[in-house]
Amino acid sequence: MNRLISIELQKIWKNKASKVLTLTYFILLSFIALIASIKFDLGIFKFHLAEMGIFNFPYIWHFNSYIAVWFKLFLAIVIVSMMANEYTYGTLKQNLIDGLTKKEFILSKFLTVVILALFSTIFVFVMTIILGLSFSSYTQFDIVFSDLKYLIAFFVNLLGFFSFCLFTGILVKRSAFALGFMLVWFFIEQLIKGFLAFMVFPNSNNDLYFSQFLPLEAISNLLIEPFTRLSVIKTIGNQMGVEGTKDYGVHSLSVLIVLIWTFLFIYFSYKLLKKRDL
Repeated sequence: MNRLISIELQKIWKNKASKVLTLTYFILLSFIALIASIKFDLGIFKFHLAEMGIFNFPYIWHFNSYIAVWFKLFLAIVIVSMMANEYTYGTLKQNLIDGLTKKEFILSKFLTVVILALFSTIFVFVMTIILGLSFSSYTQFDIVFSDLKYLIAFFVNLLGFFSFCLFTGILVKRSAFALGFMLVWFFIEQLIKGFLAFMVFPNSNNDLYFSQFLPLEAISNLLIEPFTRLSVIKTIGNQMGVEGTKDYGVHSLSVLIVLIWTFLFIYFSYKLLKKRDL
């Protein structure tokens, strides 16, 4: 199996477009550190992001995880292309002729997805530790590691989304169409959410309960925006009469829903591959 994973990673690295996108992804992740240098000094108005507490432990785990998760689209393109290229260049058929089973093929792809998600998580972990120790006002051990749940949510978010990308690549076979299908599915979920909110449950919040089971919605629910958690934003909200009641936590039900969808994406990827005449 190690040999299969090595081959999969080589396929990504030897493909020029995939290599550029992967490097771009990690370079952009490292640019989160540049947020600390954002300063505006316009007379009496002074604005310095680092002094607003965004790099304080444990808040920084939430902030960095949320910002980093938006860059996953770069690796999404890599994963979809990785699968589409198997059909385009006939390597899938050749691998099966050489004795690789369809189950082993899907497993090797899934393990590649796990490695990409895991390496991304480790990268964000190291970057967060460096930024936090450099700028945080709190460096006690128990405070530093008190909110690692957001990093776990980041990993599960990537795992679920990349599995969805893998399934889409197998379903549609062509990278451009697969990316288009993902966009269409996003809009379908938005329509379902709108239908639930305005047509089925217009006078209650029950729509939120049912919409959380949609795959992309479940994935996005793992990490709620962290900006309104900042004390300066809360102060402004209170002055305007807006009370913050948002739940910023990482809930076990949300994690479970995404893990179930991850299993289903991989399972149906295998079923699709198994039934197809290659």
